[in-house]
Order: sequence, then C-alpha cells, then structure tokens
Amino acid sequence: KNIYANTILFDDDGEYAGFDSDEPTSADQGKPKALGQIKEAGGYETMIMVGDGATDAQAKPPADAFIGYGGVVRRDAVAAKADWFVTDFETMIDIASKEKSK
Repeated sequence: KNIYANTILFDDDGEYAGFDSDEPTSADQGKPKALGQIKEAGGYETMIMVGDGATDAQAKPPADAFIGYGGVVRRDAVAAKADWFVTDFETMIDIASKEKSK
C-alpha cells in the first residue's frame, strides 16, 4: 500500500528478464508523476524518494529529497544527483528517521 515499484520479471530459469513496461513508474518521468499524485492525495508535506537509477532521481521534485542506493551497483550518475548516497538499508533508515523527526 505504501510502496510503489516496478514489477521485475524473471524467466523460467529464475533469471532476470526485465521489468513490466506497462507499469506507470517504468516510463520516463513516470516516477515524478506518481509521487506527485501520492503527495497530493495523501496531503504529505515531505516526501523522500529512494532509488538506484536515473529515473528514480527524476522524482525530485516532487520528492523533497532523494536517497541514492548503491548496495547492489554503484551508479555515479545516481550518486551525483542524490542528497544522500547509501549502500545499506540501516543507513537509509537512519537518514529517513532523522528527516521525519525534523
């Protein structure tokens, strides 16, 4: 209910086969549009986007901040656009918790 993500597809052998291109968040500028709708519908004042790719970084704005995640693969373009760049979930949770308490 509170997480919006692309659907990842796997082949019969369990290997990565891409993602569902029909998902609105998979399209260029789809994530900013989705976040804008979520922010407006929920009346949220602050929203943080977390992601590991360039289309995730596009979501700021409407997100107020972007946490780049490099725990699987480091992408320099993502790190450059991130307000914070993390490689583990504990650090990400710590950042989000501190922002929430402001």
